[in-house]
Amino acid sequence: MDQVNNAVSGKDPYAKDTATLIASDKVEGTAVYGADGDRIGSIQRVLLEKRGGRVAYAVLSFGGFWGIGDEYYPLPWETLTYDEQLDGYRIALTKEQVEGAPKYRDDSEDWYRNNGRSVYDYYGVPPYWI
Repeated sequence: MDQVNNAVSGKDPYAKDTATLIASDKVEGTAVYGADGDRIGSIQRVLLEKRGGRVAYAVLSFGGFWGIGDEYYPLPWETLTYDEQLDGYRIALTKEQVEGAPKYRDDSEDWYRNNGRSVYDYYGVPPYWI
């Protein structure tokens, strides 16, 4: 009966965090801090490669007021480092540097295909598909 109740409520009793793994719903909403220690924004979403399962991007949101008018910046997952003391992720850039990065401008599927390389080039890390 508990499994039925958990299925109805959307809770998965078998999805547990470990010392090295975290559930995606706990990543979403986690704060992101810049190299200067200031809070930039938070992770809005994590995008995974469909076939290989690798994390392609963490989408950082900031700039709006209470989620209205936020701008969205895809960050290569490799640019984020979890900081236990902050209970959030750190990136080696400041907010101003992130504001100069490629940002998601429309809701078409082609955005990542057309801009994926420039995102990785901006942050200076190899693309996930290489």
